[in-house]
Amino acid sequence: MMTDTGPTDKTAPPRRSTRFDTPSELYTRLPEIQMLTTMRPRQDEGNLQYLYRLRSSTTPEESVTFAAFAAQPTVAAGWGYECLRLMADHLSPLEKPMLQDIAAWVSSPTTAMRHRLMREALFAPTRTPSVLLGLAVGWSVGGPAPNDPMRPPPYRTPQAINSAVLSCLARSELSRRPSYLARFIDMAETLFRAF
Repeated sequence: MMTDTGPTDKTAPPRRSTRFDTPSELYTRLPEIQMLTTMRPRQDEGNLQYLYRLRSSTTPEESVTFAAFAAQPTVAAGWGYECLRLMADHLSPLEKPMLQDIAAWVSSPTTAMRHRLMREALFAPTRTPSVLLGLAVGWSVGGPAPNDPMRPPPYRTPQAINSAVLSCLARSELSRRPSYLARFIDMAETLFRAF
């Protein structure tokens, strides 16, 4: 005889992928983004509408900045990883181990791996795109080290992701940048549809 002992489904409820409901709220609550963008959101504008307006502006790179700031830190770090992975040919061989470690953290985020990435990024000789993304991961959730429980300011992770993605984009040939940027923005669209 079978008895019903309750639900066995372990499906978690959907998690929110963005920090705030609107770009106006983002610009109010995380004002550091204002120093990195010239176009401002309208009061009645949703995240996707603002992303589309940035995309069609004279500075579509600002859509990268918006995505980095608007998404939850761990979600934004995963998106940043996908952007860098798309441009892996533009990364030096020395950057690939860091990118592989970031991939491991994205697929199975542990505190120990995050602390290790932060340590490697902090002591890296140069601030390459993968190192910047490693810093972003280190700052994304909780303290950056086991003996440092202080959370970093909320703008730290998106600034590092923005720098990682845009500095990688700058490595490509001028003629290829628009196509890479378009793919980054296409991937960013999913961040705003995912909750």
